[in-house]
This record gives sequence, structure tokens and C-alpha cells, in this order.
Amino acid sequence: MLPLPVLEKARDELLDYQGLGMSVMEISHRSSAFDELANKTEACLRRLLSISDDYAVLFLAGGATMQFAQVPLNLASPDRPGAYIVDGSWSKKAFVTAQRMGLARLAASSEDSGFKSIPPQSDWDLEGNPAYLHYASNETISGVQYPEPPESKLPLVSDMSSDILSRPVDVDKFGVIYAGAQKNIGQAGLALVVVRKDLLKDLPAGIPDLQSWKIQHKQGSRLNTPPTYAWYIAGLVFEWVEANGGVERMAQLNQEKSDTFYQFLDQSSFYVNNIPSEFRSHMNIPFQIVDESLHGQFVAEAEAAGLSSLKGHRSVGGMRASIYNAMPIEGIEALIGFMKEFESKAG
Repeated sequence: MLPLPVLEKARDELLDYQGLGMSVMEISHRSSAFDELANKTEACLRRLLSISDDYAVLFLAGGATMQFAQVPLNLASPDRPGAYIVDGSWSKKAFVTAQRMGLARLAASSEDSGFKSIPPQSDWDLEGNPAYLHYASNETISGVQYPEPPESKLPLVSDMSSDILSRPVDVDKFGVIYAGAQKNIGQAGLALVVVRKDLLKDLPAGIPDLQSWKIQHKQGSRLNTPPTYAWYIAGLVFEWVEANGGVERMAQLNQEKSDTFYQFLDQSSFYVNNIPSEFRSHMNIPFQIVDESLHGQFVAEAEAAGLSSLKGHRSVGGMRASIYNAMPIEGIEALIGFMKEFESKAG
């Protein structure tokens, strides 16, 4: 979901960006107009997350999935692989991608529990001086979220695709933060990478330049033509977050939304959420009906009532409410109202 003011501004500027007589989709990515857009977008993000000059900010194509490969390519080596905490489908995909290249080792996994928890830090195997420690801060499918970043003496790498900008984060604790845009930043097609500059390095011969963070940084994220419209939408979203109280205010609203929904679920004998409270996500809340045969009917009737995208991921089934920044509390209240009505008819 995108904020309505962002969609309205994009609509108003669609045919004529900044008085140029062209859409932002039509201007050159190397023009002065796009230089200004890129600089303004980065500056706004730096303010929102208090990103210091010690970090490079990249806007790249390929989404977070491309970063599953770029992280190990830019940080690891066969003799110093990255260490991975696997606590959900996306962190597992990141680990498997790096493992295929011989650049990853498994530090801990909660797969045996069905990804309903985070492995306790006391069980993490970080022997052998890994190149970095990777984790996903929020797992969209299972609805598990780290309440705080883990403490690490290794460069900490986090996939924050689904909870970036939803709460304050101390960037200085991280070596790398990356995020696909299509959750809390904007439309699909873009990935954000925040990388500490001392980690930028030349890659081994034979690896294409497009995979190099160092080269992309030198080229202003424009070694080739980037997804310019997605970059533009990201800038509008950053401005909207800043104008509405920044990430601190987003965190307050997200806490209110998630608390409201979890309280409803916990008081219900008809619906259930199976994630322990200490690991519950504020962004993605999976839930089931005790009588699982009603799941299909629930999703169909919800869609007819104007409540879309509630079907759970095929790997876990059930339903899932995604309550990213742009979702107002009224959306949660409408969902709860529908759920009460559905229960009264089907229960």
C-alpha cells in the first residue's frame, strides 16, 4: 500500500515533472533534473535514518533478491564465508543463494520449529571468524520480527525489506542494511543498500561490474540505467514519512495498529496467531481460523468486502494481514469488523 498523498503527487506530476514538459519516466538518468531528484531522495533518507557520511547509500535494480547474491560477493570469500541466522523463508533464501557460491555457513536456524521463533543468540555458531553476520529483521511469511538488532562484533548485515522506516534503527550498528522497495519504501523494482564505506572493495576478476557496490557507489548508482520511476516514488515516500513525524511517529502508529489486532486475536477462540509474543511482527500478522476448512471462504468473502491480499503464503496457509506504514488504523478496524461478522455467521 502506498500513501494516498504520494499517489496523488505522482498523478499530478505524471505528464509534467518539475515544469520540464516531460514525465520523470522520460528524462535522462544522467540529466541535471535527475541528479537533483537523486540527491534530494538520498538526503531525505539520510535524515530519516540518521545515516552518517561513513555510509554509502545505493539505489539499485534487482530487488532484495539480487542482494542475496551481492552481499556475499562484496563481503565474503571462500575462506571467510558469511554467517547466516535463518529464521524464516527469506533469510533461508539469502543463505541458500550465498551457499551455492560457497560463501555462506549456517550459524543457527529455527526451521525445526516451523520458523515461529528466533534462535537464541547463545546457540549461534560464529566460530572461525566469518566475514559478516546476516539476518532478516522481519520475516513476512511467518510473522517473526527481531525486537532489537542482535549484538555482534562481526559486520552486521540485515535484510530490512519489510520493516525499514517502520521504527528507528541505529545504522551505526550495521555494516550493511538492504531492503527491497515494495513493502515500506515504494513500488517494486528498486533495492536500497546502505553500506559502510570501509566495506567497499574491488571484486575478484570475472565478477561483472554491476555486482560491485564500490563501482556503483562511484557511479552514483547509475552504472547502467536504473529504475528511475521507482527511485522517484521512493523519494516521494521518504518525504511523506518525514512530513508525518518521521520513523519515530511511524513506530508509534505501527505499535498501535499491531497491538489492536493482536489484542483482538488473543481474545478470540475462533481465530489464532501461533507466534510467541516476544517474536511477533508489527508489520505482518499471520492468523488462522481454528476450523481451517473456512480459510478459503474467509479470503473470498474478505475480497468481496474490499479487504484484499489477505491470503497467507502458500507455504504456511491461513491468512496474513500486512500493516505497513501506509496502512491507517482504520484499515485494521475494518478488518476486525469483518472478522467479527464472519465469525458470527460461520461460527
